[in-house]
Amino acid sequence: MPTKFLESLGGKLAEQWAANLLTPAFIFWSGGLAAWIDKFGWNRLQQWFTQLDEPLQIAVLVSSLLLVAATAFAIQRFDLTVLRFFEGYWPTWMNFLRRRLLAQQRQRVNRLNTRWQALAAQRDQEGLTAEEVDEFVAIDWRLRQVPAQPDRMMPTSLGNLLRAAESQPRDKYGLDAIICWPRLWLVLPEAIKQNLQETRAELNTAARVWLWGILFLIWAVWAWWAIPVALLVAWFAYGWMLGAAATYGDLLESAFDLHRLDLYQALHLPPPSSPAEERPLGRQLTEYLWRGSDREKPGFVYPQEGDRHKPN
Repeated sequence: MPTKFLESLGGKLAEQWAANLLTPAFIFWSGGLAAWIDKFGWNRLQQWFTQLDEPLQIAVLVSSLLLVAATAFAIQRFDLTVLRFFEGYWPTWMNFLRRRLLAQQRQRVNRLNTRWQALAAQRDQEGLTAEEVDEFVAIDWRLRQVPAQPDRMMPTSLGNLLRAAESQPRDKYGLDAIICWPRLWLVLPEAIKQNLQETRAELNTAARVWLWGILFLIWAVWAWWAIPVALLVAWFAYGWMLGAAATYGDLLESAFDLHRLDLYQALHLPPPSSPAEERPLGRQLTEYLWRGSDREKPGFVYPQEGDRHKPN
């Protein structure tokens, strides 16, 4: 073994390598090595490696580490692609599947709505049993995880989770999340930004783990057990994606709930003075951000008159 190379690794450098190795990429390639050994035997690999000169052994180890790092970086580029696929943004040739899944989603939501309305009416009239209260709360929560408008529904659970979170600001405040979010982000407190970034990173990591799990099927050419391992990892990662998406959606909605008025203030526009004004002013603000405006009203509002910037 190239002991001199291992000894030359300093403490901080070793920690950096360890951090890079303890990734799905390292597990993927380790699994591939285990599958190869299962097929051809450990002795064959050991004999080949020990016959190499020490410089070649070092080159093999360095090349292996670089391969892990390079593939980890390459697969990371597909995080958004995997997420968009699970959200239901598919090519046109999959429209038949999209229509079928959308019909199933709408039927399920209609059944939940019917049951929710029946339980709500029963609660108002004669009250609910403990089991019915639990059912009412569960259905109410599930309905919040899909968009209120049927035409905004997506064919997948992940897509409906994120679409529902995007729809809530418009439904409650008239603010289109797609248009307003980049501007709102700039006025959010750093602590909230950090929480959102961490949750989004977790969602991306779950998508990356799913892709690594699917790629693990490659090693089935050498070992049969790669198939159940790959399917188990993919199943776990999909559940992880749903949980992370639900948390991210809650944080996104909460950012609008708590800081939407900061957006009005940053744009020097008068904020709504009552809940009744929220939606019309929110729609007006969204239109202003998207297309601009030449209206004279509402006028800009400044904290102090001296803050007004007048042209020379």
